[in-house]
Amino acid sequence: MKNLILDLSLAVMLAAGASGQAFRAESLTNPSADGSVQPNWSAALDGSAILSWIEPAKNGDYSLRYAVRKGNAWSEARTVIAGRHFFRHPAEAPEVVQINDKLWLAHWVENVKESSDAEYIYVAASADGTHWSAPQMANHDRSEVQHGLVSMAASGPNEASLFWLETPKGDDGPGYLMRTVVDASGKPIKEERLDDDVCDCCPTAVARTAKGFIVAYRDHTPDNIRDIAVLRFENGKWAPSKIVHADNWRLDACPVNAASVAAKGDHVALAWFTGATEPGKVQLIFSEDGGATLGKPIPVSTGPALGNTSLALADDGGAIVSWLERNASGDARLLAREVSPTGVAGPVVQIAAGGKTQFGYPRLFHSAAGTFIAWGSGGKLETAQLRK
Repeated sequence: MKNLILDLSLAVMLAAGASGQAFRAESLTNPSADGSVQPNWSAALDGSAILSWIEPAKNGDYSLRYAVRKGNAWSEARTVIAGRHFFRHPAEAPEVVQINDKLWLAHWVENVKESSDAEYIYVAASADGTHWSAPQMANHDRSEVQHGLVSMAASGPNEASLFWLETPKGDDGPGYLMRTVVDASGKPIKEERLDDDVCDCCPTAVARTAKGFIVAYRDHTPDNIRDIAVLRFENGKWAPSKIVHADNWRLDACPVNAASVAAKGDHVALAWFTGATEPGKVQLIFSEDGGATLGKPIPVSTGPALGNTSLALADDGGAIVSWLERNASGDARLLAREVSPTGVAGPVVQIAAGGKTQFGYPRLFHSAAGTFIAWGSGGKLETAQLRK
């Protein structure tokens, strides 16, 4: 990535009272080709890291590809589907997920006409991660409006739930938060509307708790208040949505900037960006009951945040958070830090610096395989491993 400086040693304490050992960022090669975009992560059944991306071909086509990192090596890159009209917006990250030892699912968004706002969600299935089914459209509505900003999680041994946004009236609003359930063949078997008025160009996020799902998204009111909300699915039904924190961010445009959520058992961590204050900031919140009640916001960013936040749970129950922040020259820095389970924020590490558009939507990942981050939008898809 041109003009992108990967800093492998800078780890500066920026918050008074912060404690803990700093991460260091080690540049990590990956199997993607030049020009790849929209990186995303998921965990294989054994905890290995699955990295997926959209990759260009010499003939001008694009492919959805992925590779698995086991130990210190990548598998060969495999192709899920090629020659489709992938919508290559940085916020529309496709995903490849291993549901069980005989089921893989992938989703992506297509924009058939570049002159149109029409976007459609597609899903493909595989029994071995190598041979994939023909794509099936996941959204029931076929009108030429936006259907996208998808997140996905297993909702049973042989099915998955996709959470996404629909704009039935286009830019005139409102936007809907939707859920589609797909079976082991990738066929949609259920669709439901979860919220009738959401911020319609901010990504969704989902995590599985011990009780069910917690879904994070940016809500919207008639007064254009755009704060983060969560929905919980427990005991077969949806609890009423609630605002994570009353930032009271009023904005007459869409910020294309939402939340990231992770869970283990009933322990939940959620990080988000708000522009309600100047400068904007990134905050983190914990819950110990699957999101039914939420703790107090913990400041994460230390300067003028730009958002594009990503989060992963640490082994001790704390959280690792990444975000973009504006530097003195007006460019962006990709930063990360760990926050302990008691809310103590550790040192900030700078992973990279450059123009904001070069980063796309950075994605953070943590499992038994380690802590990784991926970013890049149209130049080179970059990856790094965070170590202590």
